[in-house]
Amino acid sequence: MLQPLKKNPKFTPRRGPVVLAILDGVGFGKYVDGDAVLAANTPELDRMLKECPMTRLKAHGTAVGMPSDADMGNSEVGHNAIGCGRVFSQGAKLVEEAVETRKLFAGETWKKLIANVLQNKSTLHFIGLFSDGNVHSNISHLKAMVLEAKAEGVHRVRIHALLDGRDVPETSALEYIDPFEAFLAELNKEGVDYRIASGGGRMVITMDRYGANWEMVRKGWEVHVHGNGDFYQNAHEAIVDLRAKTGAIDQDLPPFVISDDGKTPVGAIEDGDSVIYFNFRGDRSLEISAAFEEDAFDKFDRGRRPKVLYAGMMEYDGDLHVPQLFLVNPPEIDRTMDEYLCATGVCQLAISETQKYGHVTYFFNGNRSGKFDEALDNYIEIRSDVVPFEQRPWMKCAEITDKVIEAIESGKYRMIRLNFPNGDMVGHTGSMEAVLVAMGALDLCLGRIREAVKNAGGVLVISADHGNADDMYEHDKKGNVKLDANGAPCRKTSHSLNPVPCIIYDPESKNEYRHELRDGLGISSLAATCIELLGYEAPEGYDSSVLDFN
Repeated sequence: MLQPLKKNPKFTPRRGPVVLAILDGVGFGKYVDGDAVLAANTPELDRMLKECPMTRLKAHGTAVGMPSDADMGNSEVGHNAIGCGRVFSQGAKLVEEAVETRKLFAGETWKKLIANVLQNKSTLHFIGLFSDGNVHSNISHLKAMVLEAKAEGVHRVRIHALLDGRDVPETSALEYIDPFEAFLAELNKEGVDYRIASGGGRMVITMDRYGANWEMVRKGWEVHVHGNGDFYQNAHEAIVDLRAKTGAIDQDLPPFVISDDGKTPVGAIEDGDSVIYFNFRGDRSLEISAAFEEDAFDKFDRGRRPKVLYAGMMEYDGDLHVPQLFLVNPPEIDRTMDEYLCATGVCQLAISETQKYGHVTYFFNGNRSGKFDEALDNYIEIRSDVVPFEQRPWMKCAEITDKVIEAIESGKYRMIRLNFPNGDMVGHTGSMEAVLVAMGALDLCLGRIREAVKNAGGVLVISADHGNADDMYEHDKKGNVKLDANGAPCRKTSHSLNPVPCIIYDPESKNEYRHELRDGLGISSLAATCIELLGYEAPEGYDSSVLDFN
């Protein structure tokens, strides 16, 4: 049980609440060309950036627990860092260490999976995101596991490739598929049978989250497990043909199944097989895990449900213990801001729409599913629309804003945190035009919240979990925009490595802290910042806040 926070003698709490607005995917662009945040019509954000205390925070690489500063941040690790006020080694780094030290292969789960296949003379299946984006997975981890499986005598391996084009360039799938097919071909010369068996775009099959669209998971189940789908001789052929037919980028390509004779899939999942879901990030791993593990499953008709030994790369939900078997232990995150505030008797609200609801709750609370205190914690989910984000780029920001203003005016909450997903979810589509609309809609909402905070005598803290909308075009090493065959800018759909804002709008400021905020910090500083603005001292071990008290 945590002890209540101590009062901060240097700061008098304001009349109203502290509101933390996380503008998902909104950063400061490195280049003018392709910076949709800069190009959008955002008078409210522009004014606050100019007039309010403001600094830039690191939101990628080692500042959020990734292996190196060449690694993008993401919403999962970003909300972990914001919510717990410290930096923990995250999935990518933990898995990388487990592979390099061979701890993964010495673990009981790996041994069980291999023993099951050897005993049953069955197949080892791998399902996961087929890229090196290092946000949900890394193909190097898959390659290491395939090599180890061969070394341990596994004869038959099947790989079910989820195409990325979101954390990596939008049409880069063949840059991963072709070398991997060549890698498998070399292994097969030594008498094994290792093949890619199925695949499809990550936003079409398998990788849904927060129950937004279970139809994606059903489609994935059909192609991975049953081998039902459009047949192709190999993955290269499938990608080339489906691109020509649909014009879709990788993340949106329809599913496909590999078949030698056009009738029988080469890699349907059967009784006695072992299955590894090799994504390490939890939010887009829970639903496919439920489809494999839950007996009382009612989200779609699974048809034939094979009896397999299933494992995830990590434990995706530490409270519910999903999946039952996993290869690498997740970070053990404790002493989160929410938990401390509950121990201090502070009433809180967390709100977003479905696409980011789990981030302001589960990830913000250190990968914990439940509330710390039923009486003090309140969560609100606005159901996201199931449409392509570029077709409705405003998403649910107005509805979120309505609820936030209602909460501010109620006087019930001392701390409110919200996530606007627009900059990230629309940014991933690669549509510059849609992101400009998204940012404009977001700015209108910020203006409404700012006015409500002013009237209530509260404080508004504006920041982000990582960049995205600030970097919509691919650039070469000289900083020039890359052009496609038609002379148009090459779209970028992945997160950026750019810093994000930290703005303090404090209309009833008594000048307790300097207008110039501390710089050189990461987004983990936001927890201490909010705690101090609530009138308390940050807990021991928390990263420093941006506030420099006079």
